[in-house]
Amino acid sequence: MDTILVVNAGSSSVKFQVFALDSGGGLTRRIKGEVDGIGTKPRLRASGADGATLVDRAYGQADVADVSAALAIVGAWLRADHATEPIAVGHRVVHGGPDYDRPVIVDDRVIERLERYVSLAPLHQPHNLAPIRTIRARFPQLPQVACFDTGFHRGHGAVAEHFALPEHFYQEGVRRYGFHGLSYEYIADRLRTVAPEIAAGKVIVAHLGSGASMCALAGGRSVESTMSFTALDGLPMGTRPGQIDPGVLLYLIGEKRMDAAALERLLYHESGLKGLSGISNDMRELQANPDPRAKLAVDYFVYRAGLCAGMLAAALGGLDAFVFTAGIGENSGVIRARIVEKMEWLGASIDSDANAANALRISRPGSGIAVLVVPTDEELMIARHTMALLRESRR
Repeated sequence: MDTILVVNAGSSSVKFQVFALDSGGGLTRRIKGEVDGIGTKPRLRASGADGATLVDRAYGQADVADVSAALAIVGAWLRADHATEPIAVGHRVVHGGPDYDRPVIVDDRVIERLERYVSLAPLHQPHNLAPIRTIRARFPQLPQVACFDTGFHRGHGAVAEHFALPEHFYQEGVRRYGFHGLSYEYIADRLRTVAPEIAAGKVIVAHLGSGASMCALAGGRSVESTMSFTALDGLPMGTRPGQIDPGVLLYLIGEKRMDAAALERLLYHESGLKGLSGISNDMRELQANPDPRAKLAVDYFVYRAGLCAGMLAAALGGLDAFVFTAGIGENSGVIRARIVEKMEWLGASIDSDANAANALRISRPGSGIAVLVVPTDEELMIARHTMALLRESRR
């Protein structure tokens, strides 16, 4: 059985999925797993297509010290327990820069170019590239495909893509990219099946999780996004601030004598919900905590989401539907209700029972815009791109 391995690597975890290629040319998810606690308390967990546990195994800290060791553990387990030898590997890579507007088969030149964007996505890019290098070193003939979170947004018009800076900066790659593109691409495609009557219309999708952003879709294509040059912009996130006056950064440099490393640590690790609350970056913990600082962080998140909804509706020139997805968007009925309340001026109204049940459509029948909850599936999107490029390369 031919299979495709999908890898999504972070700083302390490696998520993976195995998809089988069926005779009809489709993909079937066989295994979903993760190695977390890398370098501290490593643990391999995986389940099958039916959700049943396939493995739950702890390792010593020294046995899985980095991403390369975690990949070796995953590969050995897949071969020994499931006789799985993938014909290709697809990877999530957060930043494609100005060079890559679509998935690409990886070679040494591609890796070298992607290294240039590490400073634009320091939380993600180094860890996305680590497994690519590891697999290429051990299995140089195994095709690998890089799928970019920026790619789906590369069709933005010049006005949406530019900053108000001298043009040479744009030519050098300083431009508004947008992220979570694999998620938005999946949602745009999924809407054609679950809500065909709105899929071709004006839709805002809110990808709300530890990382959060919103995207305006017109006819299934991205026309505007809350994130831009880096994954710091737009909505507040677990540990990232979202939109911030650049003058604040100049103040921190000039008055507080913060250098680039200190600013990076502040903006990527110490801000957002965590910074505002001083308690946690987890929305669930903040909602359950009576501390006024926790309430402020939640209120701020909802407020900014409402502001961004207005901005994106303006970019679209109207609005037909609003879609929630990702961890908070798919699971928190309270946050969904509060954000929809901020959009009542757009005609949105929510069905409380449908919202509590995490139904597909949570808007009332008479709502001026449709409000939906659509689970995302970035890994399936990566597998599709990997399969398509693999077939193309074999023609």
